[in-house]
Amino acid sequence: MPGKFDIHVLFNHWDRFAEGFIHTIEASVLALIGSFVLGVIIAVMRISPIRALNVIGTVYVEFIRNIPLLLVVFFFFLGIPSLGLPLDGFTSGTLGLMVYTASFIAEAIRAGIQSVPTGQTEAARATGLSYIQTMLHIVLPQAIKIVLPAIGNQFINLVKNSSILAVVTGMDLMYYADLINSDTFLPLTVYTIVAVFYLVLTLPLSFAVHYMERRFRSADR
Repeated sequence: MPGKFDIHVLFNHWDRFAEGFIHTIEASVLALIGSFVLGVIIAVMRISPIRALNVIGTVYVEFIRNIPLLLVVFFFFLGIPSLGLPLDGFTSGTLGLMVYTASFIAEAIRAGIQSVPTGQTEAARATGLSYIQTMLHIVLPQAIKIVLPAIGNQFINLVKNSSILAVVTGMDLMYYADLINSDTFLPLTVYTIVAVFYLVLTLPLSFAVHYMERRFRSADR
């Protein structure tokens, strides 16, 4: 029966659940690192005194943030291969996640940068530091600390959004869950188990963000 809950599904299909879970972790970690690095670069471009960089950063953020994640993933899965560069589902999904999440992280970091007193930037430039050096050593460390909760929330959203890989056969947790469900016809069991796997990833990340936030507040006092 579709509404029946059968825990034996977990044990009978453990190998596929485990493989999907590992691929979800891999995609999330790669996209997390990539989106943070790209987000920092875009954020710096957004507030750059060089107009061309400012325009590029603004166009990137406004365009990516206002289209569905699925379209971004399809761009890598269907669009890029049409240009002669084939990408598998895992790579396409991970790149889509990275590019999409980076636009939100860029806006969070930009807000953090703008909250740092301008006097610190002026003082750093007066001592001979370049614009990039000022950003890397003076402004960005403070900005990231200020917007850490917002960045942490985006990372948690990224983990949940990794389920998009299932649409492009990315071999993730949701992809294998769909296969298992088609074999067992027990959607309640299968997707409840999947929900628990996602909680295993997102809850520790949420606690880690709250812990670091408290530590930073204590240090500021």
